[in-house]
Amino acid sequence: MPYLEEKYDVVIVGAGHAGCEAALACARLGLETIMFTVSVDSIALMPCNPNIGGSSKGHLVREIDALGGEMGKNIDKTFIQSKMLNRSKGPAVHSLRAQADKQSYTREMRNVLESTDNLTIRQAEVSEIIVEDGVIKGVKTFSGATYLSKAVVLTTGTYLRARCIYGDVSNYTGPNGLQAANHLTDSLKAHGIEMFRFKTGTPARVDKRSIDFSKMEEQFGDERVVPFSFETNPESIQKEQVSCWLTYTNEETHKIIRDNLDRSPLFSGTIEGTGPRYCPSIEDKVVKFADKERHQVFVEPEGLYTNEMYLGGMSSSLPEDVQYAMYKTVPGLENVKIVRNAYAIEYDCINPRQLKPTLEFNSIEGLFSGGQFNGSSGYEEAAAQGLIAGINASLKILGKEQIILDRSQAYIGVLIDDLVTKENHEPYRMMTSRAEYRLILRQDNADLRLSEIGYKIGLLPEERYIKVKNKQEAINKEIERLESVLVGANEKVQTLLAKYESTPLKTGTTLAELIRRPELSYEAVAELDPDRPVLDDDVIEQININIKYDGYIKRQLKQVEHFKKLESKKLDPNFDYNTIEGLRKEAKQKLNAYKPMSVGQASRISGVSPADITVLLIHLNIN
Repeated sequence: MPYLEEKYDVVIVGAGHAGCEAALACARLGLETIMFTVSVDSIALMPCNPNIGGSSKGHLVREIDALGGEMGKNIDKTFIQSKMLNRSKGPAVHSLRAQADKQSYTREMRNVLESTDNLTIRQAEVSEIIVEDGVIKGVKTFSGATYLSKAVVLTTGTYLRARCIYGDVSNYTGPNGLQAANHLTDSLKAHGIEMFRFKTGTPARVDKRSIDFSKMEEQFGDERVVPFSFETNPESIQKEQVSCWLTYTNEETHKIIRDNLDRSPLFSGTIEGTGPRYCPSIEDKVVKFADKERHQVFVEPEGLYTNEMYLGGMSSSLPEDVQYAMYKTVPGLENVKIVRNAYAIEYDCINPRQLKPTLEFNSIEGLFSGGQFNGSSGYEEAAAQGLIAGINASLKILGKEQIILDRSQAYIGVLIDDLVTKENHEPYRMMTSRAEYRLILRQDNADLRLSEIGYKIGLLPEERYIKVKNKQEAINKEIERLESVLVGANEKVQTLLAKYESTPLKTGTTLAELIRRPELSYEAVAELDPDRPVLDDDVIEQININIKYDGYIKRQLKQVEHFKKLESKKLDPNFDYNTIEGLRKEAKQKLNAYKPMSVGQASRISGVSPADITVLLIHLNIN
């Protein structure tokens, strides 16, 4: 019986946030691309929280945009509330977060995909990968069709052998009741790929009409909305926003949970998978933080055209009756009606230490992967990996050098390096604390850091790249001018300083020195600067940050120099570390297993000590 056989340059397996970015990158770079999904209704689906961005995740979205990705543009088109988090802290941890209209987000992304040349969307379940002599040749679907290709990118999300669980109820479905992908895992294992079993969870969705908002704290968006995409005109997105709400659990809530822990699949052993440490279920929080009298509950709209509200902070896998009982103890939810039960979801993913920093498998040439399939959590982490996997799959086919963003270049670099180098026994979540060089990896300068890379790859238009170059020149030129403009200790200057409760001058200084004072800024000293040019707001932002944090930035750049030296010392991925005398047994095992590409990467492997690195450098005669 004949089966369908087709040929493409690239096959993308999965159409979540990772799959969308991977598919768009490949197609935009001119490669014939096909993206498979178990349901076209799951394209860019937001099965959990209804927002994009947040602490450190906002950095990822900005970096995706600077490289030529789509997520930032899409949330700018579909947000219903936007807020810059951590404004009271330094600029390194400022992070943009926007509530999305879920249906609009999915619809807009699907429209972009369907309008992109070289891209085919196919609803079918991929059940096998085709590998010959360690090289990927394509995939087979459950129907028996064969799709031959030069590269395959796996972005299966939480769909592989997915199981949704609450109480005694266990459904073998993907998120939101969509079909699971039950056959690909066996094929991957047959080709020697090591698999993990992870789990994540989601809270209940409830009917807005059953909520008493008068007992909750209203949470507003920013008066002036800042876009995610550097390409979005800020004026085009100033609009009326929808409120979110804050309430809290209490001791009664916690008692109901404690009294029913024996019915929780999380504690009874029904759930096999390892859950995320930094996004625990409410039962997890009550057990692990027993001293806490209350936990926050964020009540967030799922969209403009639905009454469903998301109860952030109360994900659970407790039985249906317990969910009702515990939710009704929360102020404002006394009469709540559940639209969708909270549930946990288990799924298969890989041990990401099988990957190169390019996100290509060590053991199978041409096979790439990204997203939750790599053991991470979150839409933003997924999109970032999908973009890099798609870019590198394309560059490999085109015979060009693949890209590796290092830890000093981008949060994306930190994310991928952590996944492929460190031992992760739970879903990985990005946090600002994971980035050693976060003062220079700010979300506000992602375009200045990464646009050149996006342009050279071919994803960023020349017009946009030139705009970024002009922006950098304007910043440099104005900082240089401010460092040279002198002001004296005259009456006008002293009056201005008194206005901002700043220490009076005893002698002359420069405008830059004044701006360095915490209470002053570029805007504050404007009246002392008659030659001040007219500059865009984003240029002024960079001027303020670069002048105020100049000493700290220079110190961090020196640290980066040392880091770069170790990263530049390349290692042969085929080298046998058992041949080095003086290396500890654990170090030999870890180095042979990880196959690090540089001394820097080797130094970050758990179980490889500084002494081992010294032995390595001496043996390989690396200075």
